[in-house]
Amino acid sequence: MTTKIPSPVIEELLSAKTDWRFTDLLLNGQPILPYPFAKKHRLIPFEETQHEVFIAVTAPVDYEVLEDIRFKLKKEVLCFQKPQDQIDQAIETCYHKGAGVLNEVKDQKEDVDAVEGYDLLDQQNATGIIRIADSILLEAIGQKASDIHFEPQENSLEVRFRIDGVLHLCKTVQKNQQDELITRLKVLSKLDIAENRLPQDGRMKLSIGERQIDFRVSTVPVVFGERMVLRILDKKNIHLGLDAIGLPQDVLSSLKNILTKTQGILLVTGPTGSGKTTTLYSALKELQSTSVNIMTIEDPVEYKLSHMAQIGVNHKINLSFSTGLRHILRQDPDVIMVGEIRDKETAEIAIQASLTGHLVLSTLHTNDALSAPARLVDMGIEPFLISSSLIAVLAQRLVRVICPHCKENYEPSIEEIKDLGLVFCDQKLFRGRGCSECFGFGYKGRLGIYELLIMNGQLKSLLHQEHDPVKRLQLAQKEGFITLREQGVRRVLEGVTTVEEIIRVTGKGDL
Repeated sequence: MTTKIPSPVIEELLSAKTDWRFTDLLLNGQPILPYPFAKKHRLIPFEETQHEVFIAVTAPVDYEVLEDIRFKLKKEVLCFQKPQDQIDQAIETCYHKGAGVLNEVKDQKEDVDAVEGYDLLDQQNATGIIRIADSILLEAIGQKASDIHFEPQENSLEVRFRIDGVLHLCKTVQKNQQDELITRLKVLSKLDIAENRLPQDGRMKLSIGERQIDFRVSTVPVVFGERMVLRILDKKNIHLGLDAIGLPQDVLSSLKNILTKTQGILLVTGPTGSGKTTTLYSALKELQSTSVNIMTIEDPVEYKLSHMAQIGVNHKINLSFSTGLRHILRQDPDVIMVGEIRDKETAEIAIQASLTGHLVLSTLHTNDALSAPARLVDMGIEPFLISSSLIAVLAQRLVRVICPHCKENYEPSIEEIKDLGLVFCDQKLFRGRGCSECFGFGYKGRLGIYELLIMNGQLKSLLHQEHDPVKRLQLAQKEGFITLREQGVRRVLEGVTTVEEIIRVTGKGDL
C-alpha cells in the first residue's frame, strides 16, 4: 500500500531534488536503506524529518516492505510515485557516487552475483571490515575448523571455532563492527541484508588460490543482534571411502559384506556432527559404478559425487524426503540414500523400497545402534516390517586424536581405570601436552569409533520382544556385538586417544 499526498508543494520539492540529498540520509555513517533492498523494491529515500522519511517509489509498495522500513528507521514512511527510469537512475547514481556514502562492504561488493568464487587471498585492496571478515575465514580454515560461530554479546561479538568437535573462543570483535561484519558475510552468502528479524539460510563458495571451499550459512535473530553460523565444507579435509574413515577391521569387513546385498536397509546413527554423512558418502563411493543406478535425497547436498543422481530437499516447493523418495522410486534405482529418516511417512516409503529390491542407506537420530529398531517402532512402524527390512545399524562418534608432536605417556589414575570399566591397567596411557602444531589443545584431528549391530534372524525377534535396554545389550553381546565404549577403550589402550575424550563422547555411565 502506497501513501500518495497530491500536494503541489511536495511534488515541487520532489522534482527539485536533482541530487536527491541522498548523502545526507545516513544512519551511523551508512545509507539508511541498503542498496540491495532499494534495488529490489525500486525505491529511494529523498527527505526526512524528525518523525518521517520521504521515499520515492515506482509503484505501490507492499505493506510488508513498508513495515520493514518503519521497523528499521523507527519513523513513519511517506511514499511518492515517480517514473521508473528516474528511480533506477537515482538509485545507481546515489549508491555509487563516492567514498563516504557507502561502507566498505557495499562499496566494493555491490553486485551480489560477483562474490561467487571470491578469493580470500586477494586482499591487496581490502581494508576495514572486509579484511577482518577474510582473516577470520582464513584463520578458521587454517585451523581446520568445521564451523564458525558469530555470537553477539551485550558489548562485543564473539567468534568461536569448532575444532575437532569442540568450540573454542578465538576472537572478539568490537560491538560497533558487528553489523558491518554480519552484513559482509550476508553479501557473500547472497542473503537479504535488509532482513534481520527472521532466520535465513544460504551458501557461499569462496577460493583460496586454486582451492575452492563451500560454506553453509545460517542466521537467527537473538537478543543482541543476529547470530550467524558457517559450516565449512572443505573437500580437501574430506577423505571418502570405507578404507579411509578409520573403521576397525572387523567392522570394515562386515560393512563391506552388507553393501553387497541387493535389498534391505542400512542405518547409520549418532548425534549431529558425528560423521554420519561422511560414512554414507563413503559407502556410496564403495558402490559407485557405471553399472549401478545410485540416487540420493539429501538436506542439503553437501558433496557432489559422480555417477549418481543427488537431489536436494527444498521445503519451499514441498520437496521433502518423503516426496523426493517417492519420485526416486520411479527412476529405476538400484541403491537409494535418504539423508535422514525423520518421520513415519519417510520410514514407510524407505521400508517398502527395501522390500521391493532396493538397497536403502539412511541416518537416524538415536544414541546407539540398539535403540534404532525401537525408534522406528516409536514412529509407528510395525515390528514385522522392521524385521523384514533392517539389515544392520552402524552407530558412531568422532573422538579427537592425540597430537603426535606433543604426545607423552603417563601412569593412569585409579579413577581413570574405573572410567574405562577396567579392574586394573598394567600399561601406560597417552595424552597430548599441547604445542604449536595443535594450537595448544593436545589433540590434532579426529577418528571414528563405531558399533555395528547386524540384524540376524534370532536377534531380530528377540530385540522386538525385549524392552529392557540392559537385556537387549546382553542379547546382542552374545552375538558378538561390541559397544562404542568398548571400541573407545581399545583406542585408548592403543594410545590413539584419551580417557577424557572417550568419556566426553560416550558418557560416563555408559558401558
